[in-house]
Amino acid sequence: MENIDRKAFSSALARAFSQNGMGGLLTMEKSEKFYRLTLRMLEENEKYNLTAIKEPEKIVLDHYADCASLVAHLPKKAKILDVGCGAGFPSLVLAVLRDDLDILAVDSTAKRVEYVKETAELLGLDNVRTLVARAEDLGRDAEHREKYDFVTARAVAELPILAELCLPLVRVGGAFLAMKGKNAAFELAAAKRAIPMLGGKPGKVIPTPLKSPSGGEEAHALIVIEKGAKTPAAYPRAYAQIS
Repeated sequence: MENIDRKAFSSALARAFSQNGMGGLLTMEKSEKFYRLTLRMLEENEKYNLTAIKEPEKIVLDHYADCASLVAHLPKKAKILDVGCGAGFPSLVLAVLRDDLDILAVDSTAKRVEYVKETAELLGLDNVRTLVARAEDLGRDAEHREKYDFVTARAVAELPILAELCLPLVRVGGAFLAMKGKNAAFELAAAKRAIPMLGGKPGKVIPTPLKSPSGGEEAHALIVIEKGAKTPAAYPRAYAQIS
């Protein structure tokens, strides 16, 4: 079992959230859940290959604070699909911070979905459901096509590919939220032809830089693409065609 000092972890978590203008999101109960999430993730990391970041302070900043930047864009009781959920980012973080959200975490890798499912159960996060599936298959499934207020994706693929995977799942009036780094504007420009073909409005880049305890700043950004019209039936195509 990983040995992480609970008090030091809570202090690092509070500091990271406060420095990035999100201190109001935390409570003692939520801080404890993030502590337990960190213990479990590091304990299971070798089995599931969940994260390359193993230092608790870096996990707090690069995983938890980063994912928490989505909270301000999600209204009450929003229905969310997290494409390529991996280790549960942002789905598990959003579930800890917002118990009003209805979250479906999806990944094509069964062992990672199983990890997210078991972790949600251990933490008492009953607002998270999981599904082993490919996004392009869900986009052609009437049960999921255009049924979500928001679709999120973090570290999954380049935006021209992601747009076709995710926009068919967003309801008209909803939005696709892509978590990106310093090349966000470049990726959005590369997808400018695909987005309107998929029913999306022109996207926008919202800088979400992360301030570290050392005083530095990491370049992060959120690309927001609102859904203005239904996606044509021809999309999404098979992944080989998309890529």
